[in-house]
Amino acid sequence: MTEHTTPRAGTGIREINAPTVPPGPGYSHAVCIDLPGRLIVLSGQIALDAAGNLVGPGDLEAQTRQVFTNLHAALTAAGAGWEHLVRLGYFLRDARQVGIVRAVRTQMLPAGLSPAASLIEVPRLVRDDLLVEIEAMAVVPA
Repeated sequence: MTEHTTPRAGTGIREINAPTVPPGPGYSHAVCIDLPGRLIVLSGQIALDAAGNLVGPGDLEAQTRQVFTNLHAALTAAGAGWEHLVRLGYFLRDARQVGIVRAVRTQMLPAGLSPAASLIEVPRLVRDDLLVEIEAMAVVPA
């Protein structure tokens, strides 16, 4: 049995899917880093803008878009880009709305990018008005 492997050009990162596990929408079962590099661990990002104001009260799509905007800003500040992303961790107040989060992710991430991922439904986030939080990991080649 061999896995399905998709290399990311020039990064040393491979997305791996086991043939006996059903594929996931927009994520890989494993992500392998084949070279030395710099690990970047991003804290969970929430839907606050640069001034600290909530974006999209009660609107999961708007909050998710702001979260991905914040993730990209943190990646950029650390000297990385979306192509270096290896893992996403989603925390949702209502996991039944994951389709909204997936749609925003598809719009904001490069086509074909499938980092490893987890989704956890939580009863509450750090603030009652937050609907989603996303954390991430990236690897930049040495």
